[in-house]
Amino acid sequence: MIYIYVRGFTVLTLTAPAIDAIRTLTSKPGLGEKSGLRIIHQDTAGSLELSISPEPDAGDEIIEADGARVFLQTEVATMLSDRTLGARVAGDDVVFRID
Repeated sequence: MIYIYVRGFTVLTLTAPAIDAIRTLTSKPGLGEKSGLRIIHQDTAGSLELSISPEPDAGDEIIEADGARVFLQTEVATMLSDRTLGARVAGDDVVFRID
């Protein structure tokens, strides 16, 4: 696992399978070197949306670990403090899980 610290606190821990999955997803043709997994919060129910983004949006917290990049909205960075992002890969499908 890779622990990510921003401003002195752990933002999000990435497991090795999550890092591998992010690197695989962001290395697809048409995506640049600045691409990454973006996690945003869009509703009041607390659900999160994950997508591949060509680059971070202004104000995003950027996590980089072993060639994988994760972009977090500022609000999401707070929500995921001390949490772990894992992944399970089955063929071409990836399921991310936040614990």
